[in-house]
Amino acid sequence: MPSLKEIKTRIASVNSTRKITSAMKMVASSKLHHAQTAILNMLPYANMLEHMLKSFLATLPDAENELAHARPVHTVAFVVFTSNSSLCGGFNNNVLKAFQATVNAYRAQGVENIMVYPIGRKIEEYAQKHGITVVRSFVHLAEKPNAAECASIAEELRDKFLAREIDKVELIYHHFKSAGSQILTQKVYLPIDLSTEAIGEENDRDLTSNVATAKAQEYLRKRKAREEEKQKTGVLAINDNFIVEPDLASVLSSLIPKELDLQIYTALLDSNASEHAARMVAMQTATDNANELLRALNLQYNKSRQQAITNELLDIVGGSINN
Repeated sequence: MPSLKEIKTRIASVNSTRKITSAMKMVASSKLHHAQTAILNMLPYANMLEHMLKSFLATLPDAENELAHARPVHTVAFVVFTSNSSLCGGFNNNVLKAFQATVNAYRAQGVENIMVYPIGRKIEEYAQKHGITVVRSFVHLAEKPNAAECASIAEELRDKFLAREIDKVELIYHHFKSAGSQILTQKVYLPIDLSTEAIGEENDRDLTSNVATAKAQEYLRKRKAREEEKQKTGVLAINDNFIVEPDLASVLSSLIPKELDLQIYTALLDSNASEHAARMVAMQTATDNANELLRALNLQYNKSRQQAITNELLDIVGGSINN
């Protein structure tokens, strides 16, 4: 049985750890709020661009673009989003496992030319360790999302795809649905899918709360469903009376690159928000575990202290009887 001094030392250690995890949880919560604000500021542009593209493509079923043409795959590029640091639960491991599984699947098909655009230190170190070609480092983007740099990445991928240096591009990241739910997402970036069914399917984020408990999330989902039901009567019809100038190819060559730029930036914002949400939940869990451990240690300390006092009293009583 540990001595009183050992138990007291352990209590002090756990208490110190609890303070650290509690502080990290509050920092992650603050960063999550800023990440949610960034997504909220991006959504009006994203919604309008998607509405324009959907409306346009819905009236032009024969629309085609060189970026939409699939071809035999010999070279694959991945844009993978992770964090620069740990202590965020399974956030990074889930991405790395999905990435490795996909790489193994391509290699099983005979595709050996695989490169990665690593956004985050974890994926960069993983790719270098496993001998996968790293185009260049984008570690800073994981901490500070930047729309201009995302656009430059998108432009580079488009140029390489059109030059047939890359035959396919995939994105792997966490889609931020709510503070308590981040969905690992893997999708084809190029060739682009021009069908209208997929447009807007990821616009399901809940940016109203940082609360991650199950009851709170269920309440928010039900409230959101009621609000959407009320708004159904106010949905505007799609305007299909388009006059295309100067020509269809020119309009698509302007709209599609903007949509591709937006996809990279949206994935980065989603990954950034998901990282902070995952870290907030992980640190809250660690703080709760520390509280449970402190309760058990305090109980053990009190029992040991009471036992020591009882033994001392018995020794005193025994000594007085013998005398």
